[in-house]
Amino acid sequence: MARYQNLFTQVQLRAAPEFGPPLRDASFGRTGQPGFSYWMGKFGNAQIGPIYLGKLGIASLICGFLAFEIIGLNMLASVDWNPVQFVRQLFWLALEPPAPEWGFTLFVPLNEGGWWQMAGFFLTVSVLLWWARTYIRARALGMGTHVAWAFLSAIWLFVVIGFIRPLLMGSWAESVPFGIFPHLDWTAAFSIRYGNLFYNPFHALSIAFLYGSTLLFAMHGATILAVGRYGGEREIEQITDRGTASERAALFWRWTMGFNATMESIHRWAWWFAVLTTLTGGIGILLTGTVVDNWYLWAVQHGYAPAYPGTGVADPAITGLADPALAQGTQP
Repeated sequence: MARYQNLFTQVQLRAAPEFGPPLRDASFGRTGQPGFSYWMGKFGNAQIGPIYLGKLGIASLICGFLAFEIIGLNMLASVDWNPVQFVRQLFWLALEPPAPEWGFTLFVPLNEGGWWQMAGFFLTVSVLLWWARTYIRARALGMGTHVAWAFLSAIWLFVVIGFIRPLLMGSWAESVPFGIFPHLDWTAAFSIRYGNLFYNPFHALSIAFLYGSTLLFAMHGATILAVGRYGGEREIEQITDRGTASERAALFWRWTMGFNATMESIHRWAWWFAVLTTLTGGIGILLTGTVVDNWYLWAVQHGYAPAYPGTGVADPAITGLADPALAQGTQP
């Protein structure tokens, strides 16, 4: 019966706003009068506010705004400041990194890639400041710092693509442009240039953990919804004092999966799978071009992929000769 499903009959409480525990080590107080939103309550807690930003939060938002402002104005300039064309071509517009001839020059002229450097600097600072805010706020509330470390795993991939790998390769041109479709184009070209990332074992691990994360989150969310009629969403209570919701969920998992995760361990599974997605992905990107020039040839060499059938023509990438005619022993 649909009336028993909390997905359809979610109760939205309306009472005095919850201000949370007192702040410790806070630079500012919480600001804003809390309110309630019916539609936000469909997706999460209906209460909005009060909001606490603090010095780090304000600095992070300022840096993030500057980054997006630089990117947006450069994209607008690329269509001759035409707002109609800006909206029409937004998905194809880009702010490109410096060209290969600039190498890893610290300060490139603005119109030669300097704007990209500036936007990347402010965006990176914004993200790092928000990470620091996340860590400090968790400590101030007496919480564990699990969220901050999970966030840092995503930051690792971000910094590897935009800074660490270009540094090791000696060229800003190895980095990704700012833009939607140009970003996707860069990803496809990157894979083709280095012999197909599908043969990169760390890429394979990253995809496995990505798909595993979606499966674990979906299974956990579905299980809690399924026992919501028995109070399954009160997971802390179920961890310390197992009730009929936890018992039924455990029995169901043993029946369908062969074993059951506990109300506590499923969150550790999901945390590790999500963290390892970007952690292994960053390692795979970092090794590309710096350690391995062609992932397909690497996979063939290590028995990870089958070699192409023999054609009688030597592969220049294997022989080290740039000219295929010379690789065959003939004159061009």
